[in-house]
Amino acid sequence: MGNNTNYSKIIAGTMTWGSWGKQFSTEEMVVFMEQCLALGITTFDHADIYGDYGTEAAFGKAFKASTIDRSKVQFISKCGIQMTSGRENDVKHYQYDKDYIISSTEASLKKLNTDYLDMLLLHRPSPLLQPEEVAEAILSLKDSGKIKKFGVSNFTPSQIGLLESEITVSANQIEFSLTQNDVMENGTLDDCMLHKRMTMCWSPLGSYFRAHSAKSERIALVLKTLMEKYNASESQLLLAWLLKHPASVFPVVGTTNFDRLSESVAAVEINLELQDWFLLLEASQGKEVA
Repeated sequence: MGNNTNYSKIIAGTMTWGSWGKQFSTEEMVVFMEQCLALGITTFDHADIYGDYGTEAAFGKAFKASTIDRSKVQFISKCGIQMTSGRENDVKHYQYDKDYIISSTEASLKKLNTDYLDMLLLHRPSPLLQPEEVAEAILSLKDSGKIKKFGVSNFTPSQIGLLESEITVSANQIEFSLTQNDVMENGTLDDCMLHKRMTMCWSPLGSYFRAHSAKSERIALVLKTLMEKYNASESQLLLAWLLKHPASVFPVVGTTNFDRLSESVAAVEINLELQDWFLLLEASQGKEVA
């Protein structure tokens, strides 16, 4: 939906590249970035908090050490969560005043060694969010060329509507997977389609590989029959289920394994048949559709 042609369909999520996961060295990060590009993954998803506010800087150091052309890649980052680790805060909270949004974005630019973000997202909705403050910050950042697009993450349609009383919202990054698909029922995906917002999803494989449950057992039985039919792995079929949705979902894939990343890219070519899509939905919900 919308003008999203410059973003790669599979987005590389960087949350576990640094101290929250793989702890890539600069050299290893350069290699992995180049592997992403070789697979056609040109979009990198960040947040200021990743790695206790350290992963953006590690990525930026690697980007500077690489020969990657900035005009050939897209950087997305998020702001707004104030953590107690990595900063002198007494309580975890959200902050969205004009000065903070601008200063946080400028800090991300400096860490990432770039002059602009292709998209800035507000990381989580705050009950104290004031749309006028946000709009002033975003317009200032756009006017100065520091961001190209503005979006949100984990916002409901009504929360986006409140923001859009003052500023256009181009994207929503949401949790969406076969095992967590409330956004199909609560209007979130409808809102993205209706307003032509770029729909990104985090945790696109859901809890399937992380948690043993009756739901995962049901899904596994269906996947077993489909793997042979489509000559695809379980993770590819889980992604293909998302990609079938007409909201034109862009999965944010957080793996740091090249083979699994390559599998993710290949999943884009799988076109699940209609009844197979509903077989998986039925397995997830534990009942046939009404």
